[in-house]
Amino acid sequence: MSERKSRLAVPPGNDYPSAPSSSSRGAIPRSSSTAAYLVRLTDVRQMDIQAALDQMKTLLSTRPQSVYKTAYYRKQTKNHWARDDPAFCALTACFLLVACIAYSVAFRAPISTALAFSFNSIIVNWLVCGVIVATVTREIANRHLTAQQSSTHVRQTVEWWYAFDIHCNAFFPLFCLLWGVQFFLLPLVLGKSFLALIVSNTLYAAALSYYWYITHLGYRALPFLSNTEVYLFPIAAILLVYALNLIGYPFNFGWNASRLASIIYFDS
Repeated sequence: MSERKSRLAVPPGNDYPSAPSSSSRGAIPRSSSTAAYLVRLTDVRQMDIQAALDQMKTLLSTRPQSVYKTAYYRKQTKNHWARDDPAFCALTACFLLVACIAYSVAFRAPISTALAFSFNSIIVNWLVCGVIVATVTREIANRHLTAQQSSTHVRQTVEWWYAFDIHCNAFFPLFCLLWGVQFFLLPLVLGKSFLALIVSNTLYAAALSYYWYITHLGYRALPFLSNTEVYLFPIAAILLVYALNLIGYPFNFGWNASRLASIIYFDS
């Protein structure tokens, strides 16, 4: 199967512009500028909550790549790939806050610990790590994965906001597993048995692997990139650590990811 067919299927009859504007070269269009984006965050009426919920549902389905079709339509109509609606980010932050409150109650954490956990979850784990991952993965794509084009075409590059969109998409299934499913399994995964270690580490390995799979799909959807399989390489490292934990358990080497997280965040 050819490389083009392996990419996200898009409607026929619309060619990519041969001379895209500066927005297609990584700049954020005026309508999607940082200032405008932040302003829309303060007004729920400007957000399409239902569309964001539908995208979240798609990311949890058997065809998560379908969520990137909307990026193609934005490119055709607005000449940029990134979302200009902050609803997805706003919902993610709200869900994280609710989950942090639930965990704090479950661990009977004092206010200071609950605030620290919320800060680490929303600001550090989601936002700061997202900015770092988006920046690094975008740089890799623009430096090493951009397909060669003819001299009549302007070289396209990945927009930073689109890279951050990819992170947000990839983070949501991870959130559902590590902040959602894990919450209901706390009595099991916080145990000291081998079963607790297997369930906990399987949960973390699945969440982190799926994060990189969704990241791969996001970059694969861009027709001017090639060899986007490099974003699947971290999955090999995740599976290696997972296997080493299972092998090392009889020798007191394995560690339970959930217990480690509880020690870090709740000192318990």
